[in-house]
Amino acid sequence: MGFDIIGDVHGQADKLEALLHGMGYRQRACSFQHPHRTAIFVGDYVDRGPRQVDTYRIVRAMVESGNAQAILGNHEFNAIAWHTPDPASANGESFLRPRHGELGVKNRQQHQQFLAEVEGTSLHDEAIEWFLTLPLWLDLPELRVVHACWHYGYMSELEPLLGPSKTLTRELMVRASRRDDPVFRAVEGLTKGLEVPLPEGHAFLDKDGHERRNVRIRWWDEGRHSFRDLALMPEDARMALPELAVPAEERPVYDQHKPVFVGHYWLQGTPVLQAEKIACVDYSAGKGGPLVAYRWDGETTLDVSHFYIQES
Repeated sequence: MGFDIIGDVHGQADKLEALLHGMGYRQRACSFQHPHRTAIFVGDYVDRGPRQVDTYRIVRAMVESGNAQAILGNHEFNAIAWHTPDPASANGESFLRPRHGELGVKNRQQHQQFLAEVEGTSLHDEAIEWFLTLPLWLDLPELRVVHACWHYGYMSELEPLLGPSKTLTRELMVRASRRDDPVFRAVEGLTKGLEVPLPEGHAFLDKDGHERRNVRIRWWDEGRHSFRDLALMPEDARMALPELAVPAEERPVYDQHKPVFVGHYWLQGTPVLQAEKIACVDYSAGKGGPLVAYRWDGETTLDVSHFYIQES
């Protein structure tokens, strides 16, 4: 049995259907199936693309028919938080993901494509309930999958608190939405990656034009140590950083026991391995890039030739 680990779809159902067909999956009994392979989705099924509900239905049908496994991405986490009233709100009009003010405008803009298809419908409730059934990570006998970062410390903190199959509970959703709660940092790290403060005087604009003074880092690159080498940010701003070392306590060490696959990072260009046992399969399908999968056939050291690229 082989696994096809599929990158962030972001509502691009056309690309997903084409990718599945190209890899030999066929739609039978309401689900895409392969005679001897299983798909694994790394999260971020919603937001940005033109076919939000279709993407949700394809992925869910494959999971429920046993033809795929799927984990929670940060966009599904955000969707749950947007939909969930904040229990601390006196009038019940506030939600775990703010809807008002400047931050609310930004949050709605990011989530608008999904809301345009489901807001105010029973399908919205149904999708959110399904998102809550998705595990934060998979640790299979052969390989591992997490949306952004494999971090043993965060996982060990969360595991005793999680619901069945490593899922977030309603109570944990509240804690994961409070910045002063350690659950927030753990869930943020697993689903959005490791973020560290930039050296004083440095900032950059992210892909949506928002100024950032913290930066995600290349946690998988254990041979490098400086902000300039590890920061995930535009090239000109990155090269302006000093060669100061990122504090060692901010970086996890991967045990290399088996391959681990991630999404999330909006990579561009020809797919490459991040390390011998680490591969990112997100190549910006939600913003004009290809949808990418890695076709795993039992190898303990990953092989760049196993990437499958679906341009459109």
